[in-house]
Parts: sequence; structure tokens; C-alpha cells
Amino acid sequence: MEVFKNIFDNLGITEFARPSLGISDILDILIVAYIIYKIIFWIKETRAWVLFKGILVIFALAAVAMLLKLNTILWILSNTISVGIIAVIVVFQPELRKALEQLGKGKFFTAFARSSEETDDKAAQRTVDEIVKAAEKMGSVKTGALILIEQKVPLGDFERTGIPVDAIVSSQLLINIFEHNTPLHDGAVIVRRNRVAAATCFLPLTDSNEVSMELGTRHRAAIGASEVSDAYVIVVSEETGAISLARGGVLYRDLSPEQLKNMISQPRKEGSKKTFATIWKGRQEKE
Repeated sequence: MEVFKNIFDNLGITEFARPSLGISDILDILIVAYIIYKIIFWIKETRAWVLFKGILVIFALAAVAMLLKLNTILWILSNTISVGIIAVIVVFQPELRKALEQLGKGKFFTAFARSSEETDDKAAQRTVDEIVKAAEKMGSVKTGALILIEQKVPLGDFERTGIPVDAIVSSQLLINIFEHNTPLHDGAVIVRRNRVAAATCFLPLTDSNEVSMELGTRHRAAIGASEVSDAYVIVVSEETGAISLARGGVLYRDLSPEQLKNMISQPRKEGSKKTFATIWKGRQEKE
């Protein structure tokens, strides 16, 4: 109890009083809480979430320093807070600019609103059929392709590196996008909620040492994207025409259209994830 008393004394709180809350106070709290929730939800869809967690760690460090009376750390934090605010504005400049643009267009809240209803089964099944059909046809003529199907983890960071499309998924559209010498063929396509969201998107390459040297940049990018998200990443090899699927850092190679359809149609089961090394070593033993 003495520790808590010292904390309250440092904060200038000497006695407790029962707060009086009215309807306006409750409404005020709810509005502020909703705004904070939307801001955090928005940040979580970008790479700024990692930076935001870093800022929270700094605040936690400041709280511990105040509790333990670490004067040197408190002096450093108190003298750098003004510079820190400017640094935060600079670091979050792209996200802040996007938020202000959406606010000016009247889409600040609608941009973050995701439907809580399940995707229509017929539309989802049609999307799967079209993607599998496109992969099969592109594989037969050895047209390289890279398609990401977004799941729970948003792919907004990848999407912003490409060109917006916003079109209904169809095999003809996908084949046309990845056709040789077309403006959109280089890069990945992102599929979100039964629509082609963007094309020519750049993906991070995997750093895994278990990846075979025979795999090219397209397959490495597929594995890398699946390592940082829960997306289904479909790859069509330009050299062999083989269809592969990357999921959770695991690359499943040489799939038939039926196998691909079953894998992207069924929800992913937690706890059944295998490491890439296990899958790859197993394939080598079979070979």
C-alpha cells in the first residue's frame, strides 16, 4: 500500500473523491473511446503498427522509471519528448496524409469498416473456381503468375506498392494481367473479398536458408509474403508451368488444379502448420 501511496503522491493525488457522471460525460467517454478504437484499427492495417508498439514500450519504460525513481532516464525522456512528437509526425507522415485525405472525402470511418457478415458462399466459390481455372490455363502455356488471396491479415502495405484494379475476379482478367509484355504482368495480384484489388504489387523475399536454389524470385516472394501474413499465395512457374501454393511459410509444389482448389477452399486449421524445412526435407527424401 505504501508503494501505491507514493505513486499517487507523485501524481498530486492526495485523496479520492467519488466522481459524478452524467449522460454527457458517458457520451463523451464513448465517443473518445470509439475514435481511439478506430485509430488503432487503422494503424493495425499498416506497418505503422510495429512503430506504434515501439512507442508503447517507451511509455511503459517511462512508467517503470517513474515508479523506481530512475532520475536519469526520466530526465532523458522529459527532455526529448518535444523532439519525439516531431519524430512521430515525420514517421507516420504517409499514414496521417492518407487519413486526412479520407477525412476530406468523407470516408474516414467507412474506410475502416469491414463487414462482419460472412462472404457469400456462391461468390467465394466462384472466385476460387476462376482463380484455379486461370492458374491451370497459365500453367499449360507456362505463363508466370503470382496471386495473393487475402485472409484475416490485411495486405494494405503490399497493395499500396501496386496499381489499383478493383474488378470482379475472372480467369480472363487474371490471364490478361499476367500475359507477357503487358503493363501489369510484372508483380503480384491481390484478391480481396472476391475482387481483384491491385496488380503489380511488390512482395518481400524470404530469408529462409531452406529454400532450394532451383526456386526463382517469384517463388521466394510467395514464401516471403506467406511468412508475414496468412494469405494464400498461388504461384505459376514460368519455366515449368507447375502450380504451387505458399501458406504460412510453407511451399506446396506441383499441385493439380483439384488439389489447389481444395487447399484454398477449406479454412486453414490452426495447429496443423508444418515448417518449410519439414515439407522440403520430406520432398527431398521422396525424390
